Amino acid sequence: MGQGHSYNHPYNHRDLNSRNLLISIVLNIAITIAQVIGGIVSGSLALLSDALHNFSDVISLIISYIANKLVKKKASLKRTFGYKRAEILAAFINAFTLVVVAILLIFEAIERFQNPQNIESNLVVWLSVIAILGNGFSVLLLKSNAEDNMNMRSAYLHLITDMMASVAVLVGGILMKYYEIYWVDSVLTFIIALYLVIMGWDLLKNSTRVLMLFTPEDIQIDDIVKDIQEIDVIKNVHHVHVWQLNENEIHLEAHIDFTEDISLSKFNKILYQIEKKLYHTYRINHINIQPEYGKCDKKTVIVQD
Repeated sequence: MGQGHSYNHPYNHRDLNSRNLLISIVLNIAITIAQVIGGIVSGSLALLSDALHNFSDVISLIISYIANKLVKKKASLKRTFGYKRAEILAAFINAFTLVVVAILLIFEAIERFQNPQNIESNLVVWLSVIAILGNGFSVLLLKSNAEDNMNMRSAYLHLITDMMASVAVLVGGILMKYYEIYWVDSVLTFIIALYLVIMGWDLLKNSTRVLMLFTPEDIQIDDIVKDIQEIDVIKNVHHVHVWQLNENEIHLEAHIDFTEDISLSKFNKILYQIEKKLYHTYRINHINIQPEYGKCDKKTVIVQD
């Protein structure tokens, strides 16, 4: 019969500041509108690409804001985990859009490089300065929460890369103004886009691992099995599953075959030992163990259920 426990841990989900997200959303809407108008008037692809990325920032911030609200909702009979994965899903969506937008910008940059156009550099310079200031302020608002939350990190990543993109656009505008090097607009766009692909891919990979219930990269199941089997009355550990529900919860379920028909009270003591060991060694804080004695089934560590 299954026996489930959760080892108590001191970490609680941080109450993320929705007000900061809302401020960042408003700022980026204003920046996007200004850059679209400025990009069309000046003919700057770098400015338009920065505006497109700013628009993706707005979408990502809205998604993060919604996820931030959903994750606070309580569990129910229909949603026994509540919305704990809302922020992981938001991180995946934001990372995916970041990579897609970057790839589109690469194609646009190549096309514009083959056909360079004159650009009104003064407008490019001033609008890029405004974008740097606006995105810089948003980055400061989200920085503290981005350190330990994948959802906020995805929004933060959108903002900080866009701030860097605006710095590149500013440099390009200055070079075009004083040296009339118009092709630099396309080159900078290409570099910005390539950087976005690199930054977005890592977040996309990590959020995908969580959504697909993969074992966390820093956990070796063989080591867990070895540690548990060091307890005297345990004969075998099998049917093991380890996954992350979100960034704060790592779950383990397993079948344990005992060498003797132990009492329930003794099993509870052994279970406490397992919980303590796995929490302090592997950060696993939700454990579900099925005890067995003399049961005929496959005793392999991993079994496709």
